[in-house]
Amino acid sequence: MPRRMTDFLDEAVKTHPDKVAFTEEERSLTYKELQEEAYKIAMPIIKAGFRKKPVALYFDKSIYCISSMMAVAYSGNFYSVIDTEMPVERIDKIFDVLEPELVITDLKHFEKAKDFFCEEKIIVVEKLDASEISEKAIENSKAKVLETDVLYVLFTSGSTGIPKGVVTPHKAITNYVNSFVEAYKMDENCIIGVQIPFYYVMTALDIYGTIAVKAHAYLIPKSKFMFPAYLVQYLHDNKINLLSWVPSALCMIANTNAFSVADLSEIKTVIFGGEVMPIKQLKAWQKAVPGAKYINGYGSTEITDGCTYYIVDREFNDEDILPIGIPFSNSDVLVIDEEGNPITEGVGELVIRGDSVTYGYYKDPKKTAEVFIQNPLNNCYPETVYRMGDLVRFNKYGELEYYGRKDFQIKYMGRRIELGEIEANVSSIDGVAENCCVFDSVKKRIILFYSGSIDEKELLKVLKTKLPDYMQPRKVNYLSEMPHNQNGKIDRKFLASQI
Repeated sequence: MPRRMTDFLDEAVKTHPDKVAFTEEERSLTYKELQEEAYKIAMPIIKAGFRKKPVALYFDKSIYCISSMMAVAYSGNFYSVIDTEMPVERIDKIFDVLEPELVITDLKHFEKAKDFFCEEKIIVVEKLDASEISEKAIENSKAKVLETDVLYVLFTSGSTGIPKGVVTPHKAITNYVNSFVEAYKMDENCIIGVQIPFYYVMTALDIYGTIAVKAHAYLIPKSKFMFPAYLVQYLHDNKINLLSWVPSALCMIANTNAFSVADLSEIKTVIFGGEVMPIKQLKAWQKAVPGAKYINGYGSTEITDGCTYYIVDREFNDEDILPIGIPFSNSDVLVIDEEGNPITEGVGELVIRGDSVTYGYYKDPKKTAEVFIQNPLNNCYPETVYRMGDLVRFNKYGELEYYGRKDFQIKYMGRRIELGEIEANVSSIDGVAENCCVFDSVKKRIILFYSGSIDEKELLKVLKTKLPDYMQPRKVNYLSEMPHNQNGKIDRKFLASQI
């Protein structure tokens, strides 16, 4: 059983050395070529002589980024992927926390990298020489890596304006990979279409899942997502059969009815996560690609992406809540009330335990202690669990249902309201493409932002048949296009800043 992520690649090279692992516009690499490239990049890191230290990766979504991830792991250090479209000011904030020893980048981004890091400590992958590889040095380095060592630190937004770095060890990602491979029935026949940027936690499946099952992944160019018709044609031409995308990317195809461009019957598995998948657009996918299995994946960066999943196995009304399902193997869930007591009925906060729980926040013990807590059901020995900050409840099938963030729950007109419930009902209305609710705490009102073809008066008229008066938005803003952040999610923070 692989214990470190590099073990998965080593195993793939032994069994499938000449199989193509990853394809991008410029090139493809087999598993053997991927390992050789990783070795080449690992050598200057090993020669630098440091271990268990941070290394920043500054690439677009590319094979060079993947081989650099593996290189850092082989060297016994850990990486952080930096968004190349991120302002230098935010990179500086991340580096103030991370204090990386090196930056690895490519020629395309070398000049820009010099704006925030000293040139002497920047490694440019195209300038490295394969003749420098020492397999003995690689093996010696690899032998010292433990499954409890850190693989990466992934930075997310912090409420204070300081990015939070989530510290993820090898054992967390290997446990998670083994769990979703089993749950999703992934194997070497998977052809994966990669949508997610590599600084986002959902790439665990795209990158490490691909390597674990010796599959083939296509890094879909960002430009394809600007034109749904071209995107559908790309999926068809490359016979892609597995998607793990954020819902807004799937909704883009559904909302434009781009299914008619090409036959997508090769797709056998569609996984969505990161935000709520609207039932209406899910139905459009089910109608267009009826032979596929649809899976709602749920989790967060702090638990190595996923902790529960639901394979869609029944019909839903447009305003229904899609379950987030059951825990992956080797994971467990608790639901606690406001006093921290476990409950089995009603809405409470979700708590996760298991090997996929990460170590906490980099150089931030105070923030870590707030949400990485002692298991409230265990007072006999140390056992860290993670408080999700998400509100859930068990349905009659024993599945979990998501009711929104604790910080999306508002107290309005004497009642507790989940903004996510309003959004689900708005999504069910014909003519609505996307929507988001925010609460104006100054004027004490619910504000709805939406895009689509329906006008505001008609939308509110239909919504009055679906929701009680106290849940009705008091202001509606139509947008020709909803704003999205770099992860492809609706940009709630930006919308909240507009009220």
